[in-house]
Amino acid sequence: MESTMMDGTDLALEQRPAQRRSRHHQIVIVGGGSGGITAAARLVRAMPADVAIIEPSAKHYYQPLWTLVGAGVFPKERSERDEVDYIPKGATWIEDAVASFEPEDNAVVTAGGDRITYAYLIVAPGLQLNWDAIKGLEGNVGRNGVCSNYAYDQCERTWQTIQGFTGGTALFTMPVPPIKCAGAPQKIMYLADSHFRRSGVRDRSRIVYAAGTPGIFGAPDFAVPLNAVVARKGIETRYKHDLTEIRPDEKEAVFKQLDSGEEVTIPYDMIHVTPPQGPPDFIKRSPLANEAGWVDVHKHTLQHVRFPNVFSLGDASSLPTSKTGAAIRKEAPVLVKNLIATMRSQPLTASYDGYASCPLPTDYGKLLLAEFDYDMKPAPSFPLLDPTKERRAWWELKLHGLPALYWHGMLRGRA
Repeated sequence: MESTMMDGTDLALEQRPAQRRSRHHQIVIVGGGSGGITAAARLVRAMPADVAIIEPSAKHYYQPLWTLVGAGVFPKERSERDEVDYIPKGATWIEDAVASFEPEDNAVVTAGGDRITYAYLIVAPGLQLNWDAIKGLEGNVGRNGVCSNYAYDQCERTWQTIQGFTGGTALFTMPVPPIKCAGAPQKIMYLADSHFRRSGVRDRSRIVYAAGTPGIFGAPDFAVPLNAVVARKGIETRYKHDLTEIRPDEKEAVFKQLDSGEEVTIPYDMIHVTPPQGPPDFIKRSPLANEAGWVDVHKHTLQHVRFPNVFSLGDASSLPTSKTGAAIRKEAPVLVKNLIATMRSQPLTASYDGYASCPLPTDYGKLLLAEFDYDMKPAPSFPLLDPTKERRAWWELKLHGLPALYWHGMLRGRA
């Protein structure tokens, strides 16, 4: 048997860790998703600046489209673009992930071991999907009647599951918030109901919506019409029911009833699962986080409450509003204006009012456009139209207008 040996010099080189690199940028943005790219695009349009974006993914996704993929309207590829095509001209893309923050030293450390210092920091990495928080879920999504729109490689399987449903119990779940777009778990349910009616299986089907929330929607003005949709469609609701376990072999879902603490088991023939969500672990354990694990910023200025050269927007921030792309579109200009004011030692005058939007398809060809502020009061973009009415125009807006606004407006810093 042939054997080989290394001399001591080679062995030392083999065991030596990779040398940590250090670099500096005036503005570092953590996250190249909706919030990070929108903020970067607005910054480079507003002023000459040395901007670096730290983002590990080579792909960028317009996630609101995944509901329509799951309902058979679009192929999933329509939601995907190359990240490089949306890095603003003049900005530097660091294709890595952040592992930790050192805000006292104005630095971040990447997963690759590099230390990057900054004068100003924007934190926008999105939130984390906690699939493993539900016992039995991992490894079973896309199988045994279990589906979910919350992953690019799974949303088309939702449509396959809906198409293959021949009757029985169709169960749709929502965890305890916060989650991204709190209306999304019910959107796919309404479209599934419509398909079941078209395919002739609705009369031998039971649709159950089991949610960790106390009602159908947090904004009262929009809860009224949505409750009417639920009644019209004959959907059974189970509120304050938080999914804790999936038993795929038995086709059973186990919930915790949040008032009593009792265990409730609901058999199903198909189930669409919305996974629990929360702040990314590297945010949660950082000095930037509040007690709940979110980046601790002022709700109107988006400036960090302890580190004035740090700002945050989007899903990872502590902003007490819905975690939607529409919210980011309104947060980004406020953040950029206040960041520039900070750089110039000027007062922060821009203020975010909590605007968020949730376009809720209630049928193929019908949509309720819920827009509201921090006080959960309607904040319609088209005030001459009753915002509590389902409209065909809003459906077309979701299919065509909002994706165009996202790719060509938001991500280019124009809208």
